[in-house]
Amino acid sequence: MPRQHIVDRRDEAPALPADASSPEGVQPSLPQDRLRGSEKIRRIVPIDNLKAVLVAWVIAGHAFLGYAAMGGWPYDEVAETTLPREIELVLEIIIGPSALFVIGTFFFLSGLMAPRSISRRGPAAFARQRLVRLGVPWLIFTLLIWPLLMWVVYRSAGYSLSVWQIMRTRQPFLDSGPLWFVQILLYVSLAHALVIGIGQNRIRLGAHAMTLVMAVVAITVASFAIRLSFPARSQQVLDLHVWQWPQCIGLYLVGVVVADQGWAERVPLRAARRCGIAVLVALAAGVMVAAVLGLSDLKRDGVPFLGGWRWQALLLDLVEATLVVAGSVWLLAWAQRRLASMAVAVRQLARSAYAAYLLQVPVLLGLEIAARSLEWPAVAKAILVATLAVAGSFGLGWLITHWALGRHEPPRRDRKSRQRMITAAAQSDAPRSR
Repeated sequence: MPRQHIVDRRDEAPALPADASSPEGVQPSLPQDRLRGSEKIRRIVPIDNLKAVLVAWVIAGHAFLGYAAMGGWPYDEVAETTLPREIELVLEIIIGPSALFVIGTFFFLSGLMAPRSISRRGPAAFARQRLVRLGVPWLIFTLLIWPLLMWVVYRSAGYSLSVWQIMRTRQPFLDSGPLWFVQILLYVSLAHALVIGIGQNRIRLGAHAMTLVMAVVAITVASFAIRLSFPARSQQVLDLHVWQWPQCIGLYLVGVVVADQGWAERVPLRAARRCGIAVLVALAAGVMVAAVLGLSDLKRDGVPFLGGWRWQALLLDLVEATLVVAGSVWLLAWAQRRLASMAVAVRQLARSAYAAYLLQVPVLLGLEIAARSLEWPAVAKAILVATLAVAGSFGLGWLITHWALGRHEPPRRDRKSRQRMITAAAQSDAPRSR
């Protein structure tokens, strides 16, 4: 059956369906890729859409966690009301497993796209681009935006603290909020560029049937070893999340390994099915252990699972590694089947996912502060804030992205000329009738 995975472009050229006859099922390049001097970045629509879905899930989850006693979003430090215990239990069941692999999926997708970006730009230019796209926002958030917003949050709750007191007393020191993973992704990306630069592109990692199994084992062992010294949920300066590094680095490497196999355009059906089964087995194992041990409060009863020479810690590491590896691959395969929409509105919102992730901080905290005066139950406030935060973050992200792209658009005459070149290139590739 012909594949219908679609590739989008930064310019106005029309996207084309994949050619089912392409070798190994790999998405062929569109004609504009062969135009000399083209600097356009190839965008794969299902991946863009998957990132948007994950960002929306994160924003909505943060909105609910702001009113939860179990924490996870800093507004819970000053929340005027909290969710009922029954609702929190539901959140633990729904948000808990996803929290184990959502960040890992971002790293997997980044590793999946990094090789083609390094190949097109070169290691040095790739490193510079990562510094600007990841390093600058993280630095600004850490030193300015995050402490300033937390000062506003505490002031709204009646605390008389200065911005310096917020920076000095809140833990961890030099926290960057939800941008902690951007910092780690920056380090991993720079290390990747350095390795490729030193190796002169001679480094090759082959993907085979046991790649994902080996990744699960490696992440499990590394997580167990790291969490002997840095238990899960532990805090470090700069909010480094050292206990999560095996997952982040491991998933980035998995993405790099399978990139040459064309997984960005099409995950093999057998691999997707097996990953789906692995996710279900891991979830079932986690639920069964929780039921046998009588776990009802993860924050209180989950300490043995966080690290140390305990079988509970090893079990959590294994379940987490299985979920993050198999879940990331399955999500990508699902997105390729279900999130290939080329609708203009969907495409533009998807391209603003990163901006929406950054903007969630002022949008969420602003909405939570504004809702303090409402005499509503916590559930109603959480639903209202989550809905408005997702819409507001993506709306503002779209405005900023649309403005930024508009500034760099070529003149209309150049775009028309480029379109004629693309059409000519496509016609030259078409089979000629005798």
